[in-house]
Amino acid sequence: MSETAVQLDGVRKSYRAVEALRGVDLAVERGTIMGLLGPNGAGKTTAVRILATLLLPDAGSARVAGHDCVREADAVRSLIGLTGQYAAVDENLTGRENLELVGRLLHLGRATARARADELLVAFDLADAAGRTARTYSGGMRRRLDLAASLVGRPAVLFLDEPTTGLDPRSRLALWEVIERLRADGTTILLTTQYLEEADRLADRIAVIDLGTLIAEGTADELKTRLGGDVIDLRLDPGADFAAAVARVRPLASGEVRADADARRIRLPVRSGSEVLPEVVRVVDADGPAIIELALHRPSLDDVFLALTGRTAEPAAADEKTGASARPRRGRFGRPEKEAAA
Repeated sequence: MSETAVQLDGVRKSYRAVEALRGVDLAVERGTIMGLLGPNGAGKTTAVRILATLLLPDAGSARVAGHDCVREADAVRSLIGLTGQYAAVDENLTGRENLELVGRLLHLGRATARARADELLVAFDLADAAGRTARTYSGGMRRRLDLAASLVGRPAVLFLDEPTTGLDPRSRLALWEVIERLRADGTTILLTTQYLEEADRLADRIAVIDLGTLIAEGTADELKTRLGGDVIDLRLDPGADFAAAVARVRPLASGEVRADADARRIRLPVRSGSEVLPEVVRVVDADGPAIIELALHRPSLDDVFLALTGRTAEPAAADEKTGASARPRRGRFGRPEKEAAA
């Protein structure tokens, strides 16, 4: 396997008049986690489907472990695992039966499939529920079972398409720990997410995609450094004139000011926090004490995303809303056909 485990070169994909990907270039080093960050409709899921051989690109090339995703699709499938946005488990089967079924579909012997299922049930803290049908599982348990199913074949490369969408905070943290263990074991992971905290914690590198175009790439620290300066957070007294305070601080900001009237919070990027902070306090408190909370800190990934895209990333239930079917059409031998305007 080459050091570059996943690669996109000039990949384009359209659904009728909608360009889901507009010449995307991306490289993921072996044994690392790449976070693909973007809002709904950015193109994240389309990129994953192309890499997983579920869609054919209109132009450009996609490779996994040196294998072309179109010409060598069978070789690619033998190396990858995929967990989508929703848990793809059979609710009528037990946890163990779900994993054994995947093993048999991967042509593992009956004994080998059962042994692998038992191993994964323990690893994902599902051993006590192994004999229960999946319909009795909580959302977090289903996601863990789904992720375990994608690992039955011991894939070298794992695609996680918004794996924690809809999970409660405790289940999300548990899944993060599983993902971190997978990286420690040498698995290469491409993780799509809208959760900025998730990308900040898990990803070795982050690529930001918006409207089908890759607009930034680097480590979380590198992306934050690109924004420059500091961020000042204010919370105002309920009796203060919020709109007037926002108007007064706006000329002091080095970028877009975020104002939440309901929470009484103002967030403004500045070039030099230590120099600007006294002036911010002076103008906001011009008519009397108004500030009840004040903080100065480095930009967050949320600030970076806002600066790059002009909006915040909002978690949602689905990714691309292009009108195209999520299920690719199949050819005579089960291979995805090249999609015309769907």
